[in-house]
Amino acid sequence: MCRSIKTLFNFEPPATELEIRAASLQFVRKLSGFSVPSKANEAAFERAVEAVGAAAAELLGALVTSAEPKNRDEEAARARARNAIRFGTASGAPRG
Repeated sequence: MCRSIKTLFNFEPPATELEIRAASLQFVRKLSGFSVPSKANEAAFERAVEAVGAAAAELLGALVTSAEPKNRDEEAARARARNAIRFGTASGAPRG
C-alpha cells in the first residue's frame, strides 16, 4: 500500500473532499505508475481520480463504528514518534 495514502475513516472532523481527492490521486498514481500522466493519458487519469474519489466518499459515508473518533493531532504526533524511531531523528521533526 502507498505510504502516503492515509486512513480517512473515523476522524473528528471528518475527512474533507480535498483529503479524499489527495488519497484518490495517490491511489491512481500507484496503479498507473505515472506521477504525472502524458497529455494522451491525462483525461483517463483524471476520470479515474474522480471515480476513485466518488467511491471513497461513498465508502466513508456508509461505514459505521462504535469506536470514538480519532483526534488528528494525536494521530499525527504518534506518526512523528514512529518516524523518529524508524529513521533515527532525535526530534521527530521533518528533515528538509
